[in-house]
Amino acid sequence: MNKKAFIFDLDGVIVDTAKYHFLAWKKLANSIGVDFTEHQNEQLKGVSRVKSLEKILSWGNKSISEDEFMELMALKNDDYLAYIKKMDETEILPDVDRVLTFLIENDQKIALGSASKNARMILQKVNILDKFESIVDGNDVSKAKPNPEVFLNAAKNLNCNAKDCIVFEDSVAGVKAANIASMISIGIGDKETLKEADYVFNDFSEISNEFLTNLINEKRT
Repeated sequence: MNKKAFIFDLDGVIVDTAKYHFLAWKKLANSIGVDFTEHQNEQLKGVSRVKSLEKILSWGNKSISEDEFMELMALKNDDYLAYIKKMDETEILPDVDRVLTFLIENDQKIALGSASKNARMILQKVNILDKFESIVDGNDVSKAKPNPEVFLNAAKNLNCNAKDCIVFEDSVAGVKAANIASMISIGIGDKETLKEADYVFNDFSEISNEFLTNLINEKRT
C-alpha cells in the first residue's frame, strides 16, 4: 500500500472547541459593550487571536490602547483554557477515532496542522496525542492560514511531498491553504461554505474506509 500523509486541523475537525472560543469571545465582546453573534464567530474560525480581537473591535466601532488590547487577549485565553481543561474523550467528534485507527493500521502518516497554541494540551485531554507523528500548531508557525506554512511544515516533518498529503479542514482559510499547497483538501462541514475543497463531508461518519483506501492508492502527478 502507498504511504500518504493525512493532516488534520484540530478545532471543528477532531474536537469542537469552537463552542468554547465562542463563549470566551462573547464574554470579552460583551465586557467592552460589543454584541457578538454565532454568525460573527464563524468569521473568526482559523483566524489568529490578534486578528480576531481586531475584527471584534471594528464590528463594535471601538478603539482601545495597546495595553488594554494585550490584557483582553490574555483574558480571553484564560477563559478559553478554563473550558478546555475540563475536556475528555467524549469531546472527540463522531468517527474521528475510527478514521485515525484505520490510517494507523494501514501504516499511513498522521499529522496535526492547527493554528491553536493549545493543540498538544487538547490532544492530551482527549487522549489521542500519541496517534500523531507530527504536531504543527500556532507555536510553530508565523503565518496564519490561508498561508500554507502550517501544512507544508507538517509535510516536511513527515518527509512527504505536498502532492501526497490529504488535509481535513473545517474552515475556508484552511481549505484555501491546502489548495495553495497542492494538497488534497477535504472539507468537514457545510458543502456551500467549503465548496473550494476537493471533497466535502458533514463529518467523519460519512467518510468510509473504502474512500480512505482510494485516497491512499490514488497516484497524483
